[in-house]
Amino acid sequence: MPSPTISRHARPAYPILLLLAPVLAAGCATTRPGVAPDSAPRTPSAVWATADQPVPPTAAPTPTGPARPKPSPSASPSATAPRGGLRHVFPVRAGNVDYHPTHGAYPATDLFADCGEQFVAVTDGTVLEVSRVDRYTKRGPQGPENGGLSVSLLGDDGVRYYGSHLSVVSSGVDAGVRVRAGQQLGKVGRTGNANNVCHVHFGISPPCAGKDGWWIRRGVLWPARYLDSWRGGGNREPAAEVVAWQRKHGCPKAP
Repeated sequence: MPSPTISRHARPAYPILLLLAPVLAAGCATTRPGVAPDSAPRTPSAVWATADQPVPPTAAPTPTGPARPKPSPSASPSATAPRGGLRHVFPVRAGNVDYHPTHGAYPATDLFADCGEQFVAVTDGTVLEVSRVDRYTKRGPQGPENGGLSVSLLGDDGVRYYGSHLSVVSSGVDAGVRVRAGQQLGKVGRTGNANNVCHVHFGISPPCAGKDGWWIRRGVLWPARYLDSWRGGGNREPAAEVVAWQRKHGCPKAP
């Protein structure tokens, strides 16, 4: 706001200026651009100072002893998990990932990316199963070994997340190991029946008691809407849909 103009030939009365100074100072403050005055938060962070009238401090600090250290960002729950649930992330850390909302003969998704890109944990959880050897052969039974190198993770949300066709499983990723959302589990590859195309087969399913079948582990829900959310920084959670599916189907004993 422009400063009030005073005529060069008129000498102001100093008592009047002293009374008007707080009013003029308040008139030089403005809200952040794009925020209506009636909606601006009434905090010092919503006020900008002009060049000729800095904003005075709200209160003088009162010495009460040694200053307490500020908590680190990692100590805040919001730094690791969004409000209302566990943090979920997109399972392939790369900028050139493609996938389709549908898949072959059962619900799952193929995440197409360059071989060697990182396959990561969708959420915090515990590793369930790991395959570090590609036992797939076209002459053998189709199904049990189709995934080649793979990792399945039981998330703390109760959902199993499965990724296969990996080129490598990361060192230290073994059954029973705890992992965090975004931690590398392996790398995109073309093992198993990937048909020489670099991608990760991604499946969502419920864990069943004991060693259940590959026909459940490979996926029972369509993942695309969850992937869309995670890719955009959202946190859509599949747990409710997984529970509903298991209530309806149980744990099928065969494909």
